[in-house]
Amino acid sequence: MATDHAVSLTYIVPAHNSTATIEGTLKELQDRLAGTNSEIVVVENGSRDNTLEVLHKIEADWQTAGVQLRVTSSKKGLGNALRKGIEESRGERVFFGADDLPFGFDDLAKAEKIDHKQHKMVIGSKAHPESEVGRGVLRAILTWGFLTLRFIVLGMRTRDPQGTFAIDGEWVRSVGPQLTEEGFLLTTELTYLAERSGIKTIEVPVRLRESHAAHGSRIRISDVWKMGLGLLTVRKRHRKGVRPVANVA
Repeated sequence: MATDHAVSLTYIVPAHNSTATIEGTLKELQDRLAGTNSEIVVVENGSRDNTLEVLHKIEADWQTAGVQLRVTSSKKGLGNALRKGIEESRGERVFFGADDLPFGFDDLAKAEKIDHKQHKMVIGSKAHPESEVGRGVLRAILTWGFLTLRFIVLGMRTRDPQGTFAIDGEWVRSVGPQLTEEGFLLTTELTYLAERSGIKTIEVPVRLRESHAAHGSRIRISDVWKMGLGLLTVRKRHRKGVRPVANVA
């Protein structure tokens, strides 16, 4: 783990069975970040297709001034991929993206306008009142259920701890060893630790791309129950035997 700030931004992309999207995503990132002294860390996690082979070919052919591409792997699971990405990161700021760029670069552009030393965690939030995410009635009900559960179990004030994240690099690397979630609750766990440390998250609006708007929600009512159990595990783990991390200056 490097902390010499030789890199201004680490953009982490978890990739699982991503052959249909990853090449286009990396091309867009290449164009967006060119000349910015950044790095893209792609973490392949347990793919059953040839995602890793595609990534290694792109990495071998990569030539972009100011942007490094590094490909690595982790066990299957979003949480495992993000923890590996944090461990590998070198950036002053660390960004959690997705392999299909659902919000384009609206979230990154807004985060870049915010001082990451003063505001250590900026979230591209689907729950922000100005976000345009095309939610149906069922999705809205489930989102409200998740929000209520997080508040009851964790006392969490952040409305969407599962959006995209722009985080102060020093802080997230310092807290990384405390993170244990292997799946989608990793970002909720990270947000919980931030709030316990006295860090106030900033949520910024996002706009879902038209190409994603037609996709149906994969969330099911049973997921509310699973999340409830997961939140209880997070609370137990971090309220017993783990001290909150101090706010890094």
